[in-house]
Amino acid sequence: MTLADPPAFTPPYDHALAAALARAGADVELVTSAFRFGAVPAPDGYTRTELFYPLSSRLFRRSKLRLPLKALEHPLGMARLRGRKADVLHVQWLAVPPLDRLLLRPRIPAVFTAHDLLPRRWAGRHELWRELFGRFGRIVVHSERGRAQLEAAGVPAARLRVIPHPVFPSDPPRRDDGATVLFFGVIRPYRGLPDAVAAVGRVDGARLLVAGDPVDLDGLAGSRPAGVEWRLGYLSEAEVDRAHGEATVAIFPYRPEIDQSGSLLRALGAGVPAVVYDVGGLAEPVRAFGAGRVVPAGDVEGLAAAVRELLGDGAALAAARAGAVRARTALTWDAAADAHLELYGELL
Repeated sequence: MTLADPPAFTPPYDHALAAALARAGADVELVTSAFRFGAVPAPDGYTRTELFYPLSSRLFRRSKLRLPLKALEHPLGMARLRGRKADVLHVQWLAVPPLDRLLLRPRIPAVFTAHDLLPRRWAGRHELWRELFGRFGRIVVHSERGRAQLEAAGVPAARLRVIPHPVFPSDPPRRDDGATVLFFGVIRPYRGLPDAVAAVGRVDGARLLVAGDPVDLDGLAGSRPAGVEWRLGYLSEAEVDRAHGEATVAIFPYRPEIDQSGSLLRALGAGVPAVVYDVGGLAEPVRAFGAGRVVPAGDVEGLAAAVRELLGDGAALAAARAGAVRARTALTWDAAADAHLELYGELL
């Protein structure tokens, strides 16, 4: 089978799923592009081929000069993708949806994972997405809420399958001081960093640790609020583990633009409880496993109250940590691989 992530948006997810599928007996080729911001995991039981964007992904990081060159390279990458020999094509991300509307016409059974449901830049173009979704025999979402949203957007229910996002398991040395709140991941406006700063600032004695690549500091670049530690940049695995080892809880005040968060599943996989806004599918693993607290979207005071409770109540914190461990035990990549293989079998 061919697993495709043309823009290399989620190398850790791609690697973990490809390796789990390989462990389950599948012959997997991951087709992607060079990741622009750091090292990626070495293939484990699968092959990795960088078919897309040979120049733009290597010459530029976030410069806008990359985009015109990427648009020119995209049709060549899609032609190369069509030439891969496989029983099933599983696309993780559509890099340029208006071009993919013209170029993506799979000749073999195809699956798409709607990680962001309707990606932010193109979310308003419902006709575009209905047409693109129609090219796939199955659409994977990570939550029941995601399933409901896409069904409401016109995707036939028979094509939708919920496969929960697995955790990224880790066991970092515990060095938390009982008062550290972690905000982790690529920093974009939809992640709600200002709400995290405001909420943690209302909790006496709490410390906010912001760790991640600053695509957009959302108006906070020059202010550097007191009580916040900043570890900005694309972090190595050792630095990611260090941040989670120092975290007492993790905070996810996202805006309602996504289905699920790999950063959330990284925190739960490290045994760190989470406080999340009730947007997309973020609440589902937290509620299902008792792995933290869920707060109404946009409720900064509620966010602060949830953080205050977990930091101030040892029994509540211990119960939430136990919930994170339950999530790590249940939401495995091997279980996700089995679910994917069953789905592929429906199309063959």
